[in-house]
Amino acid sequence: MLDGVVAAIVVLLLVAGVLTIVGPRNVARRIPSLRRPNRIAALFEPRRPREVVPAALNPKTQRVLLAASRLATWMRAHGHEDVAREIRHGAARMTGNEPAGLYALQTTLRRIRVVNVTDTPSQERLKALVSELRTAVQDRFEQLELLPFKRP
Repeated sequence: MLDGVVAAIVVLLLVAGVLTIVGPRNVARRIPSLRRPNRIAALFEPRRPREVVPAALNPKTQRVLLAASRLATWMRAHGHEDVAREIRHGAARMTGNEPAGLYALQTTLRRIRVVNVTDTPSQERLKALVSELRTAVQDRFEQLELLPFKRP
């Protein structure tokens, strides 16, 4: 009997402490929000993650990324792993910081001038891919107005 009285007093003290911490006005507001959920099964279902939609890329940016991918694939297939890695790194940087990625691609394009291939058709294909990427990068530079303008 004594144990029941002690337990009741402990519970009352705990409830009084919680009410004091929360405050009487907040308790009156929170009581309606403590209703039971309509479906108990809904509590045990995992919540659906939000679908994150990537931002749409500018068409000229897509053109740069496509040209960079083609050139990097060609360079890797012909044994120029370092240059291919730099091209892919520059293209990847474009998604987060487009000007920095463009500058990285432009720097890599300057290094490609040094690459020589002994096979004539391969050399022509390399020149075509490099010129495609260079044109795409320059177009995007002009669109973003990153190039310095010459004053007349």
